[in-house]
Amino acid sequence: MPRIQRALLSVTDKTGLIPFAQGLAVSGVELISTGGTARLLRDAGLAVRDVAEVTGFPEMLDGRVKTIHPRVAAGVLAIRSEAAHMAALAEHGIGLIDMVVVNLYDFAKVAARADAPLHELIENIDIGGPTMIRAAAKNYQDVAVVTDPSAYPALLEEMAAQGGSLTPATHWQLARQAFALTASYDRAITARLALVDGAPEPFPSTLDLRVPRAAVLRYGENPHQAAALYASGTEGIAGARQLHGKELSYNNLVDLDAAWQLVQEFDRPASAIIKHTNPCGCAEADALATSYRRAFEADPVSAFGGVLAFNRTVDEETAAEIGKTFIEAIAAPGYTQKALSLLTAKKNLRLLEVSGAADAGAVIKSISGGLLVQSADSVRTGRAEMRVVTKAVPTPEQWEALEFGWRVAKHVKSNAIVYARAGQLLAAGAGQMSRVDAVKTGAMKAVLPLAGCVVASDAFFPFPDGLELAASHGAVAFIQPGGSVKDSEVIEAADALGVSMVFTGHRHFRH
Repeated sequence: MPRIQRALLSVTDKTGLIPFAQGLAVSGVELISTGGTARLLRDAGLAVRDVAEVTGFPEMLDGRVKTIHPRVAAGVLAIRSEAAHMAALAEHGIGLIDMVVVNLYDFAKVAARADAPLHELIENIDIGGPTMIRAAAKNYQDVAVVTDPSAYPALLEEMAAQGGSLTPATHWQLARQAFALTASYDRAITARLALVDGAPEPFPSTLDLRVPRAAVLRYGENPHQAAALYASGTEGIAGARQLHGKELSYNNLVDLDAAWQLVQEFDRPASAIIKHTNPCGCAEADALATSYRRAFEADPVSAFGGVLAFNRTVDEETAAEIGKTFIEAIAAPGYTQKALSLLTAKKNLRLLEVSGAADAGAVIKSISGGLLVQSADSVRTGRAEMRVVTKAVPTPEQWEALEFGWRVAKHVKSNAIVYARAGQLLAAGAGQMSRVDAVKTGAMKAVLPLAGCVVASDAFFPFPDGLELAASHGAVAFIQPGGSVKDSEVIEAADALGVSMVFTGHRHFRH
């Protein structure tokens, strides 16, 4: 690659600019700059040529027009190997520009303010910057486009090693970064302006997804499937900080997310044990260790090799309990130092520190030929919204158990049946093709006694048989959405059995 001889510098983020410009000057690069950037460089003692001197035209319109000029654009866009291009530059006395160092007005900072007026948003939309970036990136073979201040030191080091030039691979990498920046910038503008006249439509006519890749995973659900993690921020499981353990797998992340979402349902200290995205243990209590012991005792066999989530900082007592069995991974908002000492003794145990709520916003799933998008199931039905439909009325303890079971049932694969008592999952029938099979499976899985328990169903009982079967296993109170054409028959069956039943009015299918 030819040596870099002229560089155009015009940046909003001036982090690291002076040492970078000094390094360019030491390499013999002529510096061309605009406005505040030029002043900063001159104050640092650097020789800088104004863009206005290059174009023969002053900056105007309060700085809106600076670099948009043929004498700048042509110097960037000219292909060095095209004789006609070089002849045109020579005819008009236009010099080449070999490097463009540009970053953009911080539109996101203004856009983050909900009360930002339209005129302020518009004024913070960069025009010349994206133009120069795209021009340089389009001509990446001949021009280096630098948009990220963190890249400055490595570029200077490479120029020093390459006799003042950058390798073709670096030119190409910089160009890709540049196009990614302008694409992201335009998306941010589109998204924010959509809010100016009120809330945007929930599902836009075009779904525009742009999420940076956070990690390439060893494989997907199975070893023959490739996989990667993309994260939009630092919250939730995707943005969690791994404190210990080997690399997370695709299945670990799916299960950890299921566990994290479940424990967020509870205000008291809560624990969840997940196996293949379904809860095999869940409990809440006044102490975290107590909640974990109660979650674990519901199904110790299934808990082996499961993943855990907690809605409180993991303490030493809880960590000691966890250490009694093999666990794949843990998600929690934090860990005490003593808990970390115990847990990190298991070298393969993955420990995640998670922040932020579990609500994922839009839920996106792929199907052949397209995507399905829906809002998150964030409905949390309160007791005041529920309706007792039987002659028998739940006791205070049964109410507590019903509300707990209802929150857990929301996180069990449909068809879902949850056997519970106050603050503790006893057993779950998950992913069955009929609701009565879910009742059977849950009862079959039960380790703890079911006598006096409650049952939560994620959707209505279509017939009395499921309710009757659960009652035969000891269930005394039921919670379900209602809405079946046979609701009256199911209610009659409940009254005949002397059990209570509550309708919530909300269904929680989870496919």
